[in-house]
Amino acid sequence: MIGVELRKLVLRPRVWVSVLLLCLLPAIVGVFLATADFAPPPGQGGAFLSAVVSDGSLFPAAALALVLPLFLPIAVAVVAGDSVAGEAAGGTLRYLLVRPSGRTRLLMAKLVALAVYVTGAIVIVVLTSLVIGVILFGTGGQAVGPGGQTAAAVSLSGSSLTSSGLGLRLLGAVAYVVLSMLGFAAITMFLSTLTDSALGAALGGLAVLITSSVLETLDAAAPVKPYLPTHYWLSWIDFFRDPVLWRNIDHGLLLQAGYIVVFFGAAWANFATKDVTS
Repeated sequence: MIGVELRKLVLRPRVWVSVLLLCLLPAIVGVFLATADFAPPPGQGGAFLSAVVSDGSLFPAAALALVLPLFLPIAVAVVAGDSVAGEAAGGTLRYLLVRPSGRTRLLMAKLVALAVYVTGAIVIVVLTSLVIGVILFGTGGQAVGPGGQTAAAVSLSGSSLTSSGLGLRLLGAVAYVVLSMLGFAAITMFLSTLTDSALGAALGGLAVLITSSVLETLDAAAPVKPYLPTHYWLSWIDFFRDPVLWRNIDHGLLLQAGYIVVFFGAAWANFATKDVTS
């Protein structure tokens, strides 16, 4: 069943359109930065944008900062909202459940397909932005890092990072963003089991995103901020400090793991007892 879901995922044109749009935003920003030949002042624009003009190897990190707050969650909400509600709207859910696979296996297959989509989309964004960054800005590997190795970039703390060090930190950031998006996907998947409208489920997920983002800006919401789904999303940036600041990263991982367990469990509980008529 997992193979069936992955095959459906790969064959859907809108999946590839969403990935293309995710890659397009960093590309457009990169072209404008290269054309202007100057970076925004520190503190303005997305994270790492002030450094990419002199070091294109940091452009993947800048790309993550560009797509994460809005565009990536929108893409995830659309795919996750379609996971169950889309089958119901298309009249195929009942036929899927005729197989002796069971509802639990179907829901697990949907979650695995979501994880593959999120991971694949983020990896493609990182790889394409790395190519674009190197082509447009080159690499800034002139300094000498620990052990005499040529430094690939400079951390947010001002110390030099080797190529291997930068790669490991980027892998950590990708893994963190993937888990963050899976937490959000679990919320939208739960909403997808409550309705037969894929659009309604996706809009519900976006409503959660907007509400969380608005509450983040309110001092009155301080007691609930550590529990909001978006609160630790940007903590992946701490991978690029030297040393890595693990406090917010650890809290973010625990929070997103909690969201996955709670909302996937809620989706399973609702879907397992749902009267499927379409």
